[in-house]
Amino acid sequence: MGKGRTRAVETGQNLSVSSTGSLSIPSGPVYYPSEEEFRDPLEYIYKIRPDAEPYGICKIVPPKNWSPPFALNVDSFTFPTKTQAIHQLQARPASCDSKTFELEYNRFLEGHCGKKLKKRVVFEGEELDLCKLFNAVRRYGGYDKVVKDKKWGEVFRFVRSGKKISECAKHVLCQLYREHLYDYEGYYKLLNWERGKSCKRGIHEDAKSENKVKVSSSKRRRKNSDHEKVKVCKVEEEELDQICEQCRSGLHGEVMLLCDRCNKGWHIYCLSPPLKQVPPGNWYCFECLNSDKDSFGFVPGKRFTLEAFRRLADRAKKKWFGSACASRVQIEKKFWEIVEGSAGEVEVMYGSDLDTSVYGSGFPRVNDQRPESVELKAWDEYCRSPWNLNNLPKLKGSMLRAVHHNITGVMVPWLYVGMLFSAFCWHFEDHCFYSMNYLHWGEQKCWYSVPGNEASAFEKEPGNFVITFPRSYHGGFNLGLNCAEAVNFAPADWLPHGGSGAELYQLYHKAAVLSHEELLCVVAKSDWDSKASAYLRKELLRIYSKERTWRERLWDSGIRRSSPMSPRKSPEFVGTEEDPTCIICKQYLYLSAVVCRCRPSAFVCLEHWEHLCECKSRKRRLLYRHTLAELADLVLIVDKHASEEIPQSDGLERNISCSNELNASKKKVKGAHVTHAQLAEQWLSRSCKILQNPFSGDAYTNLLKEAEQFLWAGSEMDAVRNVVKNLTEAWKWAQGIRDCLFKIENWLPGGDSEKVSLKRVKKLLSFDPLPCNDPGYLKLKDYAEEASLLVQDIDAALSTCSKINELELLYSRACSSRIHVKQSEKLSKKISLAKVWIDSARKVISNKCPAAIEVDILYKLKSEILELQVQVQETEMIFDLVSLAESCQDRCRSVLNGSLTLKDVDVLLQEMESFSVNIPELRLLKQYQIDISLWIARFNGIIRNVHQREDQQNVIDELNRILEDGQSLKIQVDELPLVKIELKKACCREKALKACDTKMALDFLQQLLTEAVVLQIEREDLFLSLSRHLAGALQWEERAKDMLAHKAQMSEFEDLIRTSEDIVAIMPSLGDVKAAISVANSWLNNTKPFLESDFSGSSASCSLLQLGDLKELVSQSRFLKITLEQQSLLEKVLEKCMKWQHDAYSLLQDVECLYDVTDIGDGRSNGLISKIEHLVNLLESAIKAGLSLGLDIPEIPKLQNASGTLHWCNKVLSFCYLTPSYEDVESLMDIVEHLSIMHSSGNLLNSLIFGAKWLQNVSKVISASAKYAYTLTDAEEILAEYQGIRISFPMMVAQLTDATCKHRLWQEQVHQFFSLELGERSWSQIMQLKEHGKASFFTCAELDMVLAELEKVEKWKQRCMDAVANFAGDDNSLLCSLQKIKQSLDRSLHIYQRSPGSEDWDFLTCSTCKDSYHLQCVGYRSHAKEEYVCSYCQILVGGSIPHNGVGIVRHNGKYLDLKLLSELVSVDENFCVRIEERDILQQIVDQACAFKKCLTEVVDFEMHCYDKDQFSAVGKKLTTALKAIGMAGVYDHQSYCDLERALARYAWRFRVARLLDALENGLEKPSIQQIQQHLKEGEAMNILPEDCLRLKLSELKDIGLQWADCAKKVATDSGALGLDGVYELIAEGESLPVCLKNELELLRARSMLHCICRKPYDERSMIPCGQCGEWYHIKCVKLVSPPKTYICAACMPGTENLVSNLETLDHERCTFAKFVEPKTPSPRRHTKPRIVPKKSESILTQKMLTIRNRNRGSSLFGHPSGIDRLWWRNRKPFRRAVKKRAELDSLSSFFHRQQ
Repeated sequence: MGKGRTRAVETGQNLSVSSTGSLSIPSGPVYYPSEEEFRDPLEYIYKIRPDAEPYGICKIVPPKNWSPPFALNVDSFTFPTKTQAIHQLQARPASCDSKTFELEYNRFLEGHCGKKLKKRVVFEGEELDLCKLFNAVRRYGGYDKVVKDKKWGEVFRFVRSGKKISECAKHVLCQLYREHLYDYEGYYKLLNWERGKSCKRGIHEDAKSENKVKVSSSKRRRKNSDHEKVKVCKVEEEELDQICEQCRSGLHGEVMLLCDRCNKGWHIYCLSPPLKQVPPGNWYCFECLNSDKDSFGFVPGKRFTLEAFRRLADRAKKKWFGSACASRVQIEKKFWEIVEGSAGEVEVMYGSDLDTSVYGSGFPRVNDQRPESVELKAWDEYCRSPWNLNNLPKLKGSMLRAVHHNITGVMVPWLYVGMLFSAFCWHFEDHCFYSMNYLHWGEQKCWYSVPGNEASAFEKEPGNFVITFPRSYHGGFNLGLNCAEAVNFAPADWLPHGGSGAELYQLYHKAAVLSHEELLCVVAKSDWDSKASAYLRKELLRIYSKERTWRERLWDSGIRRSSPMSPRKSPEFVGTEEDPTCIICKQYLYLSAVVCRCRPSAFVCLEHWEHLCECKSRKRRLLYRHTLAELADLVLIVDKHASEEIPQSDGLERNISCSNELNASKKKVKGAHVTHAQLAEQWLSRSCKILQNPFSGDAYTNLLKEAEQFLWAGSEMDAVRNVVKNLTEAWKWAQGIRDCLFKIENWLPGGDSEKVSLKRVKKLLSFDPLPCNDPGYLKLKDYAEEASLLVQDIDAALSTCSKINELELLYSRACSSRIHVKQSEKLSKKISLAKVWIDSARKVISNKCPAAIEVDILYKLKSEILELQVQVQETEMIFDLVSLAESCQDRCRSVLNGSLTLKDVDVLLQEMESFSVNIPELRLLKQYQIDISLWIARFNGIIRNVHQREDQQNVIDELNRILEDGQSLKIQVDELPLVKIELKKACCREKALKACDTKMALDFLQQLLTEAVVLQIEREDLFLSLSRHLAGALQWEERAKDMLAHKAQMSEFEDLIRTSEDIVAIMPSLGDVKAAISVANSWLNNTKPFLESDFSGSSASCSLLQLGDLKELVSQSRFLKITLEQQSLLEKVLEKCMKWQHDAYSLLQDVECLYDVTDIGDGRSNGLISKIEHLVNLLESAIKAGLSLGLDIPEIPKLQNASGTLHWCNKVLSFCYLTPSYEDVESLMDIVEHLSIMHSSGNLLNSLIFGAKWLQNVSKVISASAKYAYTLTDAEEILAEYQGIRISFPMMVAQLTDATCKHRLWQEQVHQFFSLELGERSWSQIMQLKEHGKASFFTCAELDMVLAELEKVEKWKQRCMDAVANFAGDDNSLLCSLQKIKQSLDRSLHIYQRSPGSEDWDFLTCSTCKDSYHLQCVGYRSHAKEEYVCSYCQILVGGSIPHNGVGIVRHNGKYLDLKLLSELVSVDENFCVRIEERDILQQIVDQACAFKKCLTEVVDFEMHCYDKDQFSAVGKKLTTALKAIGMAGVYDHQSYCDLERALARYAWRFRVARLLDALENGLEKPSIQQIQQHLKEGEAMNILPEDCLRLKLSELKDIGLQWADCAKKVATDSGALGLDGVYELIAEGESLPVCLKNELELLRARSMLHCICRKPYDERSMIPCGQCGEWYHIKCVKLVSPPKTYICAACMPGTENLVSNLETLDHERCTFAKFVEPKTPSPRRHTKPRIVPKKSESILTQKMLTIRNRNRGSSLFGHPSGIDRLWWRNRKPFRRAVKKRAELDSLSSFFHRQQ
C-alpha cells in the first residue's frame, strides 16, 4: 500500500488525501429498489449492472419493510480475533521464525564475535527463547525504547505468558538481553538499512564483479563437495542434490531458486507468480513470508464475547475521539494519518473471516434455533429470502448452483465483527466473483473501489447491502463497532470474468477455489437461464479452441498415447471428486492432463507438459475427460439454445466443422509428412483388413494403441471411434472364447481350477453377427450343448419326488461336467437338506426320556419333509409321533378350558408322566399344581398366633397379597373365604392400635367397639382398654355443653381446657370452648384504645379510631359467652360522642342557609362579608372540639370543607376593589379545583364561581404571558358576559375596554399599508407594523399576514446567503456578495471579447497566448523581458484543470453552482415589497448562461477540428476559456467536465504531434509500446477515427507489429532462414519508423553462428570451451558424455585425431544439402530484399521500403556498424583461437536444454 492512496469523501465535497496532494473521489451509486424489484436479487443486479459496474461497487438500500432478525445469540456468541497493526499497513517486514533466527544469530556470532552459542541461556530455571525475546523487544521499538518507556513487563508477558511478573525478573531479563542480543540488534538494523539502500539504487544493474556472480550463482544451485559448479550432463547420470518443492523435480538446476530461510528450492517458472530471472539479494519463499508465528497484520488474537469486544471497541473510540460524536470525515482523516505513520503505533482487533457454518450466521437458517423474541412466520420468511446470504449463491440463475460442496467464503458466508480502524485491505474476489456484503448492525463501514482507472468511495450503513463487481479492487475500514456478513455469487454475466480469473490463477501459479472448466461443463449440461446462453457459449468456445490447440501441439510434439479419465460418480455437481492438480501452476486438471511413466503420481496441464520430466515424448500420455467432439457438441447445444433466443449464431456449427477439417498437424512417417487425418485414414484401412482376417491378439492390441492418438480429437475422428469400439468389443469377445476353451480343456476332477459357467458361455455364443472370426467358436458350442442336456435332467429331478440315491447319482454327473451349471447348486442343496433331516428324525425317534422332545421340532420335521419331496423310511414314524402329541394337547386344553379342581389335575398328570414329547399345556398344568401347594403353606403360616402380633399393618398387607394370589390361581381352593375373615379382624385390630396412640373422635371409638363385637374379638385386652377411655370422654363432653349454654367466668373456661388434655378422644365441644375464650380475648384487645386513661386528652394517639368501630364493639359485647367488666365503660364513651355529633349537624344547617343568599353586590354594603367571618369562627371552634375526641367522625371533614369554602368566598369578594394579577386569579381557580364544595347549587356559590371564571378570562387576555391567545372578538364576548354576573369588577372592565380600542387602530394602519402600490411600500414600514403588532394583546389575520410576508422574504435571503457563503467570505451582506459575483462574470465575459494586450514594463506578456499579467499577480521575480509562458498555456499540455482552481485570478476554489442560482431566481414568490438582491441575482444568472454558451461554442469547435492546421486556433480558444472560467465566480458542472475532456484531447494531440515531429526530424523513433499507449488513450478520450494523428499512429502500429511478428518467427526458426535473409530483416527493422529494440536484439542473437556446423542456437545440447568460451554441440564434437572441463580443437592444435574427425564432419556438412553452411558475404549495404513478400504483406512491405528509402541518407535509419560486425564475425575460420563472447551469456539458458 503506497502513500498516495485514494480517500473517501462526502457527496459533493473534496477532501485532501495527504499533506502532499488532493484528489476528488466520486461516491459510488446507491440504489433503492421497490418491493417488486427487491424480490429477485440477481435480476435486480443484472438490471443495474450497466450503470453500477463502471464504479466497481454499489450500495443497495432494501425497502423499509425488509428487516431480518439478527439470528445469533449475542449473550453466548464468542469468536476469535486477529490483531492488526494499522500503522504498518504500508510496511510489511519479512517474517522471522526461530530456525531462521538461530541461523542468522550464529552467523553473527561467528562473523563478528568469533564464537558460537554453545550453552543455552537460562531464565527462571527454564531455557530462554532468544528468538521470542528479540521479536518482543523489536515489537516495542528496540532496547533503548523499551528501557525508556519501561516496557519490560510487556516483554516478559510476550516471552512467558501467564506467569507472575516481579521487578527482579524484569531486571534480569533486561541484563540478559543486554548481554546476548544488544549487539545483534544493532547489526540487524544496519543490515536492513543496507538492504533498503541497495533496493533504492536499483536491482537490475548488471553484475560485473566476481562477488556478484558468486551471490547469484549460490541461489541457482548448490555446489558439490569440490566447490565446483555442476556442469550440464545427461539426466540419467546427474546427482540431484536439490529438488523443486512444487514439481518435485531436481532437473533444471540452473534456474533453481533457494529460500534464504528454509533452504528449500523452487524453479523460477514454478513460482507464483513465475519469475523471469533469479532476483538479487535475499529471497524468502511464500511459506516463510506467511508464517503464523510472525505474520504481519493478522496475528491471531484473543477470543472475545460480543459484550467484551463491545467494551474494547468503546474504549478505543473514546480514546481517539472522546465522548463527542465524531464525523466520518474526522475518523477517515485520522485513519489515513495512522496508516501513513504520523499518528504513532496503533493496534486493533478484528473478528474477520468467521466461518458461519462454525460460528453461526446473522441471518436466520432452517436448522438454527429460533429465538423466542422472533415470530415463527418472520423467521420462516427470512430463512427463505433470496437476499439471505446463505441462499444467494444457489439461487436460480447463479452459476454456483452446480457447486456441490460448501466452500467457506464462496458458498458459505463469512462473518465480520469489527471495531474502530479495523481494516480490510485491497483485493478482488476469488475467481473474480461478485460479492455481497450486508451490515447487520453497528457503525458504518467506509469502502473504496478501483475498477480499472476509476475510483469510488462511500460509507455503508446498517441494513444495507454493498455489491462489488468482478475484478474490482476494493478495501476499506470500520468506523466503529459493527457486525457484517459477506458471500460470493456468480450470475451469468460473471462467466467471462471467471475465465479471466482462471487464466490469472494459471499465470500466477495460484491454487484455484474450483475448476472453471468443470463449472462450465456442468452448467452446460444442466438447465441454465436464458441470459446465460450467450456468455456460456462464448466461454465454451474459448476452452474448446484452447483445448484443441494444445492437444494438437502435444500431438505435434510426439505425445501419441492417450486415455480417457475415469468417469465421475456425480457428474451433475462441481467438486464432488477431487481432480489432480498441475504440479507447476496448481490448477485443477478437469478437461485434460499429461502424465509420464517415470512419475505416475505427478500431473501437469497441457501448457506445462515440457516441465513434467526429461523423458522422451513417447513415454508421456495425454489424459482427457471429453473428446473434442464431445466439447463441440456441448458448444452446439448451448448455441442452439442461444439461437432460439437471439438468432445470430448460424455459422457456429459451420465454423467448428471447418476448424475440424483444417487440421494441419503433420507427422513425419518414412521420410514424408503426413497429416493427422491422413494417418487416421491409413489406420482405418488397416483395421478393416484385420477385422476380416482370423483373430490375432497382437494385431488388435497394436491397432488400439495406435488409435489412442486419434480418440481425443473432434468429430472428424468419429469413424475411428466407431472402429475402436468394434475392435474393443471383438478383442473382448475373442479373449472370452479362448479363455473359456482354455478353462474347459484344462479342467481336471479334484483340481483347484475354476469351471466356466454355462451362463457366460451362452452369452459369448449369443453374439449375432459374430464380432470377429475365431476358430474356437464351434468347439465351445459343442461343450455348451452337452451341458444343456445335463440341465434338463436336473430340472426334471428337482420337479418330482425322487429317491435320495437317484439324486446323488445325478449330482455326481454334474460334478464331472467341465462346464458349471447353476442347477447343480440346487441339487446339492436338496441332497444336503435331506440328509440333515434324516439325522434329526432318527435322533427324535430314538429318544425315550419324558418330555425330552419339543413339540415344535416334530412339527418342523413334518413340514420340512413335505417341502423337500424326498422318499425316506423315517417319514411314517415321525407322522405317528406327531399324532400322539396332538391328542395329548387336546386333552390338556379341554381341562384348561373347564372349571379346574385340584383332583382332576392330579389324575391327568399321573397318566402323562412318561410321555417323551414336551407338551406346553401339560407343562402349564404342572405349574398350576405347584402354585396351589405353595399358597396353602403361606396362609397357614400367617394365621398362627395372629392376634398377638403388634404389626397388624404387616398382617393386613400379607393377607391382602394372599387373597390376591389366591384369586389369581387357575384351580379352585377351599381356604379362600377364611382369608377374607382374617383380613377383617386384622383391620379392626389396626384401627384399635391407632386409637390408642392418637386421639380419635367419639363416634369412631363407639363404631370400632361395635365392629369388634361382630367379629367376636371384643374380649381381647386391646379392646377392653379402649372401652374405659371412652367412658371418661363422655363425662367431659356433658360438662362443656352446660357451660356454653349458661354464661360463666373466664377462670371456669380455662379449667375446662386443662382437663381436656388428659382425655384420649377428640371432644366435639372442645372447639366451641376455645372459640368462646378466643372471641372474648379479641374483644378485650379491640377495646384497649378506647379505654386508655389519656384518651380524652390526646387526640393524636386516637386519630385513627373510627366512630363506627366504637359502635360495633358495643354491639359485639352483647353476644359474648363470658362475663366482662369492660362492657359498661365502653358504653359511656359512645354516649359522649353522640352528643357532639348533634351540635355539629345544627352548625352545618346554618352554613347551608348562607349559601342560599341572593343579594351579593360588593359584599360590604349588605353585611355579607361580616356574616361569613362570624360563621367561620363558629366552624373552627366546633372542629377543634371534634378533633379533641380522638375519633374519625364524618362531620369533621364537612365542617372543614365548609370553613374552606367560606374563606374562598371572602377572597373572591375582596377582588371587587382590586386589579388582581393573572397569577392571583389562577391560584384562586386552583383552589376551586381542589375544594370539595357542598351544596354547589346554592345561589351564593354559583354566582361567585361564575364571577371568578370571568375574572380568569379577563386576566388571560390582558396578561403579558397570554399574548396572541385571544382575538378581538373574544374580548368583546368577555365584556358581553360581564352583564350577566352578580358581582361588580369595575377596574378590570376599564382595562379590557382600553386594549380593544388600541388594537382596532393598529388594524386600520395595516390595511392602509397593503393598499399602497408595491413601490411605495418600504421595508421599515412593515418592520414597524411587525413591532406594534407584537406589542398588542390580541392576535388577528393582519398580524399573521405581516409575519408571513416577512418570513418569506427572510427565508429567501437566507437561502441566497447560504448559497454565496463560500464566495462572500467575511462579508455578511448578501447585496455586496452578489455584486462581487456580478463583477467577476463581467470580467470573464470581457475576456471572450477583448483582443491581446500590448507589452509594458509593468506587465508580463505570455509568449504563447500574448495576454498580459501584472508582475505582482503572477509572483514573477525574474527579469521582465525574459520569455514567459502563463499557467493557462501550461495547463493545455497537461490536459486537465487542477482541483484547487485555475488561472492567476481565482476565487480560492470558492465557486457558485449555476443550477442553484437558477433555482433561487425561478422561485415563484410574490413578495409584498421590492427586493434589490433578487434583481441583481437575475442579472447574474443571465450572465452565467451567456458565459456557458460561449464555453459550449469553444468545446464544439474543438470537437470538430481534425486537421493539424487547426490546432493553433483550438489552443487559443481553449486558453481563453480557461482564463474566463478561472475569472468567473459561477460554476456549471457539465460545462466544466466538457472543458476538461476538451483539454485532455488537446493535450493528447499535442503529445502525439510532438512525437511525430521528433520522428520526422530524425530525433527519436517512437516505440511500439508508446504508439499503442497513445492509441489506447485516444480511444478512451473518444478521438474520432478520422483524426489525422490517430490515422498516422494506426499506420505506424500496423507497420511495426507486422515486422515484429515476422522477426519473432525468424528468431525461433532454428536456422531455417539463411543469414542473408536475417541480415536483410535486421536492416529492414532498423530502417522502420518504429523502435523495435527487443525484436532487433533477438534477430542479432539469431544471426550469431556457433560450433563447427556454423548454425545458430537451437535446442541441441551444447558445451563451452574452458579456454576460449566458444559453444559446441555435443554431437558435433563426438562427445559421448559431457566432461567436467572441455577444451576445443582450436585451443588444442596438437589433437590431430580430433581435427581429422572435425574435417570429416565438415566434409559431410558440405556434401549434404541440409547441412550446407550459409555463405557469409562481405560487409556491404544491401539494397535489394532477399525475402519476397506475400500478397497479404505486399502493401506493408511497400510502405516499409518507402520509409527506408526516404531516410536512406540519414545515419539514424541506415545500416549500423553492428550489422557489418555480425557479417564478418560469422566468417571466422574453423581452426583459430576464439575469444570469449560475452554476448552469449543472455542465451545460456537455451543451450542447456536436452533433446
